[in-house]
Amino acid sequence: MSLPGILRHREVFSVAGQDLEKAGTVSTEVQRVLRKLGVEPEVVRRAGIVCFEGEMNIALYTPGGRVILLVYDDRVELIFSDYGPGIPDIELARQPGYSTAPIWAREMGFGAGMGLPNMEANSDQLEIRSRPGEGTVIRAVIRRRKDDASTGGRGAST
Repeated sequence: MSLPGILRHREVFSVAGQDLEKAGTVSTEVQRVLRKLGVEPEVVRRAGIVCFEGEMNIALYTPGGRVILLVYDDRVELIFSDYGPGIPDIELARQPGYSTAPIWAREMGFGAGMGLPNMEANSDQLEIRSRPGEGTVIRAVIRRRKDDASTGGRGAST
């Protein structure tokens, strides 16, 4: 079910699988686009974290995928999709510290098991659909708040 709101911007980014040299470029571009569109700084920060973690999961675990950025007047949505191996146990994968990262990724400092927990912590809503052997789709929603523009998302100062 879709939330109400007016779509202001839509953009699709490709993510190369197992190419860590390019990993992180999509999240950087998403933040640039959001700033250019005048999205509140706290929302840009949170979206950057969510996007980086989702992008890294695609780069580390799959042959590739894409990120769809949707900017509405009331929220930002990031949709990650891939044709990877899928997640056999989503609830287990959501637990901090759980990781199935390959050895090569761990040797490079990745695979601490904080990707999905960080995505969840920085989203107002996180939906994960996955089928082993078919891939995964993750939808993250970050609500825009009017006070974020003036306070950086920290609330009013007294």
